[in-house]
Amino acid sequence: MSAEDKTPHATDILVGSRIRARRKVMGDSQTELAEALGLTFQQVQKYERGVNRVSASKLYEIAKHQGVPVGHYFAGLEEYDARDLAQDPLNALASASGGLDLARAYLKMPERQRKALLRFAQSCVDDGEETDVKRAA
Repeated sequence: MSAEDKTPHATDILVGSRIRARRKVMGDSQTELAEALGLTFQQVQKYERGVNRVSASKLYEIAKHQGVPVGHYFAGLEEYDARDLAQDPLNALASASGGLDLARAYLKMPERQRKALLRFAQSCVDDGEETDVKRAA
């Protein structure tokens, strides 16, 4: 957070959102992650929202527990600022109800069914603009 205000720094938001996304992929609750790290679930919650900054040593422990390199939490950082993070589709998918289940099912589908699902999803959105989803189909 900056000294002038209480707004979390974009880097802390990104790191926290990546911790949350990985935790959800692993099927862990905030309480389970907290217990594995010797923290309270409230502390994990603050890390995930970017309200509290994760120390280097704690981030290393989190990465080790989550089975990813520390750099995982910073991947693509140069592409984001605080406004963009809310629009990050991977974090949004991981946070959405049923999002991870949908992603897991999608990855198990043959290519033909994936394309059909993308066309269907785009027809549900029907925003009239050509998007990455339309181009992928």
